[in-house]
Amino acid sequence: MKISQIDIYQLDIELTRPTRVPIGILAAANNVVVRIQTDNGLHGWGEASPFTPITGDSQASGLATAKVFGALICNTDPLAIDARMAEIGSVTIGEPSIRSAFDMALHDIAGKHTSLPLYRFLGGEQRDLRTDITIGMQDSVAETVEHCEQHLAAGFDAIKLKVGRAGLEDVAHVAAVRDRAGPDIAIKIDSNQGWDYPTAVSNLQAMAPLGLQYSEQPLAAWDFENLRRLRRQVAIPICADESVFDDRDAFKLTSTGAVDYLNIKLGKSGGIRTALRIEAIARAAACKCMIGCFAESRLALSASAHLASARPGIHFIDLDSAYTFKSDPVLGGITYDQETGGVIHLPDGPGLGAEFDTEALQHVALVT
Repeated sequence: MKISQIDIYQLDIELTRPTRVPIGILAAANNVVVRIQTDNGLHGWGEASPFTPITGDSQASGLATAKVFGALICNTDPLAIDARMAEIGSVTIGEPSIRSAFDMALHDIAGKHTSLPLYRFLGGEQRDLRTDITIGMQDSVAETVEHCEQHLAAGFDAIKLKVGRAGLEDVAHVAAVRDRAGPDIAIKIDSNQGWDYPTAVSNLQAMAPLGLQYSEQPLAAWDFENLRRLRRQVAIPICADESVFDDRDAFKLTSTGAVDYLNIKLGKSGGIRTALRIEAIARAAACKCMIGCFAESRLALSASAHLASARPGIHFIDLDSAYTFKSDPVLGGITYDQETGGVIHLPDGPGLGAEFDTEALQHVALVT
């Protein structure tokens, strides 16, 4: 079996509600889609969802790089995923989003070739998955509480609050959500690097009585040493996101005791292969993982959910981006339980169990 053709598409979907974080605003899904086809009729889908302030790439760079990757791996064996991704890695150390899309499509082909859903191909089994729901930074506490009430009414049992405001402004927002949600709803906060060390200490000490599950990326991505200091200074567990792109980051963070948890995102790690190594390092260090997202559709979220199901070390699920899509271009894939907010149902079809409706995509390039 050889790769015979690669289709590259542009995917643009408006969101019902932009998400504001300290380092930018996620206002739309401006993604890149690849379909890798083989000479025996199999094909695999992958999706990149770049968020420049974190991943350093963009839709435009992803589209251009996809052509380079496509020319590089055409007429090669798609089942030799390590070899294909090594070839892709030989031409760039950047562009993690589009590297992830190619990795995802190759895994989709491998699952279809073996007639196994991806979670089984990865050696796992179906398990219960339930995502949290994110509330972006709102202008007022009343708006934050309004969003909280909508999510509680939908049946969600876990809420992630974007924080990172100046001084102690975030405390009122988080305290109001805890008051409205009650003691049984899991609440976690995500600063997206929005605080410096003194502000992080002050906020997390003030929020200690609120029973938070963890504080995600409270400090700058590069500031490993202060993450370690902060973890020893406060009672709330610390989770790294922007600080962990690959397994080397995971090793450094866990071996130095800088964090309690690691956030895996396929768009940061460059795909499933590296994500598996991150999870293995975390498990060896008795460190739980979460699986996160940017603005992926249900197709890329399906890949992340398969990975989470296959690796129980991935304990926290944050796969809610498709909730804000104004339209849905995906056929098959994961579904969200309509009666119990956040419950994710995995497809049992081979590979990802998901396809794109090509009519919702803009065809950009063909590599043969």
